[in-house]
Amino acid sequence: MPLDAATGPAYRASDEVVQLYIHDLVSSVTRPVLELKGFQRVHLKPGEARRVDLSLGPAELGFYDANMKWVVEPGRFDIMAGGSSADVKRTTLDVVAR
Repeated sequence: MPLDAATGPAYRASDEVVQLYIHDLVSSVTRPVLELKGFQRVHLKPGEARRVDLSLGPAELGFYDANMKWVVEPGRFDIMAGGSSADVKRTTLDVVAR
């Protein structure tokens, strides 16, 4: 998921930690509202903006179901990325059964 919003302050260099979260909207078991699935620290020069790429695949979407079997269930996920869980950009991802 490309995120173009990692921007440093105009007056000094800084580090930004871009965080990737998911929320499974349709699941056979209760899942957390926000699950941290990745992050990347980037150093930014004053006023610099940088694109950050974070990967999201089956390993990040799966979970143990009620029978303790690792599964990736079909359904809709909210995908969120940003500098904190309170300030994110959102999109959705639909996972379909094979």
